[in-house]
Amino acid sequence: MIADVSKSNKIVVEKSTVPVKTAEAIEKILSHNSKGINYQILSNPEFLAEGTAIEDLFKPDRVLIGGRDTPDGQKAIKALKDVYAHWVPEDRIICTNLWSAELSKLAANAFLAQRISSVNAMSALCEATGADVSQVSHAVGKDTRIGPKFLNSSVGFGGSCFQKDILNLVYICECNGLPEVANYWKQVIKVNDYQKNRFVNRVVSSMFNTISGKKIAILGFAFKKDTGDTRETPAIDVCKGLLGDKARLSIYDPQVTEDQIQRDLSMNKFDWDHPIHLQPMSPTSVKQVGIAWDAYEATKDAHGICILTEWDEFKTLDYQKIFNNMQKPAFVFDGRNIVNVEKLREIGFIVYSIGKPLDSWLKDMPAVA
Repeated sequence: MIADVSKSNKIVVEKSTVPVKTAEAIEKILSHNSKGINYQILSNPEFLAEGTAIEDLFKPDRVLIGGRDTPDGQKAIKALKDVYAHWVPEDRIICTNLWSAELSKLAANAFLAQRISSVNAMSALCEATGADVSQVSHAVGKDTRIGPKFLNSSVGFGGSCFQKDILNLVYICECNGLPEVANYWKQVIKVNDYQKNRFVNRVVSSMFNTISGKKIAILGFAFKKDTGDTRETPAIDVCKGLLGDKARLSIYDPQVTEDQIQRDLSMNKFDWDHPIHLQPMSPTSVKQVGIAWDAYEATKDAHGICILTEWDEFKTLDYQKIFNNMQKPAFVFDGRNIVNVEKLREIGFIVYSIGKPLDSWLKDMPAVA
């Protein structure tokens, strides 16, 4: 399409996260349809995070521009660099070859996801030993070589990028005869799946090894606060796991619509490790899902609460009021470590917070396999 309408030399900038060597493919397509026009392809991947995208655009950690190491290629790189130089300090604009720019985006997301899986793996060990994952993360993050960011334990990572980009990396490694490297990155996703399964198992085992017919309130469905995005949100797998044990769910999220939640829970999931399609929710399971308009409605007459998104409003709820309107014993399963555990226990809740020392109730009822 670009070739069809171009009447003069063009610089084509690849912005999306794409498989390595996509720029080369674009280059070949355009050169074979060039009609004498010169095209330069640049890779300029985005490093924007949902919820902070505008801030990330105005004050980026770095801007990455990849292009050909030829006079025309370097001229194209300079043209794009001059655009960013209007608001980005020059030392934050990194110029590389095409393949380095494309691979850097995949590598960055893989490293971030790896940090989350690493701290989540530690959270399981913390629970087993009585350590506190928040204290461990704080101590580890004080090492300037490691740093404190992306060390919060949770029910798992989600979003449209992490899993997709890691699988992209896995595919590239396998295509280039590097199965050991591919397996290394696969493990990041396997630990993420393990964390979600571990959370569901903890819910089931804590509530007398059965949640059949019990109402469980789900607070938060988006993959992170301040966004309505549900792509790859851990809430999907957690909800499907609870529905598989015949729980009744009441779901509240301040941004995600009822239609979106129903679509996400009805969707087939492709298991990349075993290439078969897992079954969507049955019509019976759909009837077990209700959508609430606020947290108090969602938790009324519930046996347990699962906090799956770190929305700020969940930190300031009137938990005494919630406790009074719940079935007893009343459980809180904090998948984001945002509640005051001691305060909730004083109210009367049995509280499970990922990676935190277990109370006596949970110690007596170890998680099922």
